[in-house]
Amino acid sequence: MDAADYRTRTVVTGGPLELVVLWGGFPLLGAGAGWLLAASTGWLARLSWVPFGDLIRWLDRLPEPPATLGAMAVGVLGGLVVAGVGTAERLIVTVDSTQVRLRRADQVRTVARADTRAAFLADKHLVLLDGDGAELVRESTDLPAAHLAAAFRAHGWAWTDDDPHRSAYRLWVPDLPGLPVGADALLRARERALERDRRDDVRELRRELGRLGVVLRDEGGRQYCRTVARRAGQSTSAEREPEGR
Repeated sequence: MDAADYRTRTVVTGGPLELVVLWGGFPLLGAGAGWLLAASTGWLARLSWVPFGDLIRWLDRLPEPPATLGAMAVGVLGGLVVAGVGTAERLIVTVDSTQVRLRRADQVRTVARADTRAAFLADKHLVLLDGDGAELVRESTDLPAAHLAAAFRAHGWAWTDDDPHRSAYRLWVPDLPGLPVGADALLRARERALERDRRDDVRELRRELGRLGVVLRDEGGRQYCRTVARRAGQSTSAEREPEGR
């Protein structure tokens, strides 16, 4: 990982090694998978239960070495596609004394230090909280906590080693008392979305719950929640800026 200072700002990225792994490792893995497929088509073609049997038998009839070279080329191409997607999905965090800039692909978000009361890494997500404990940002990342902590602390941000409100979370069960009106129905829907791995629905329902003043934490396939006491007329972070991920 690489954390580089540029005068008054610090940029935290996966560094050159991450790019080497993406653009070198995945194409090589793809080439290896293509070679393995070409080498095993004769054996696979004799198995009646193998999926895409017609395609495998067709590949087995192709002459060598063009069949193996073609399979390896397709594997390399697939690896390059994965590398491109991985590069676009990398989170780049730029911190200075007044704001943090989060860039992923063509999406850029900026959060002011004045609006932020705590920053931390939780469950592979970079989280920023406002003064009331509502989430300003929740971005998935593989960047190490030590590098992020050093970047934020170097510019005077309030970085914490854990969620300062962790003790306030309660395990959600249907009809849990103390939740805002409508929150229980959204939590039920989100539970179903989690069970069916519908990630877009899971993210959207988190945003809807944020608008009601409910902050979530997922652990072991279960939902834990806490409520945010907001001042009258104050919007949540989800209303100020849509969550990117």
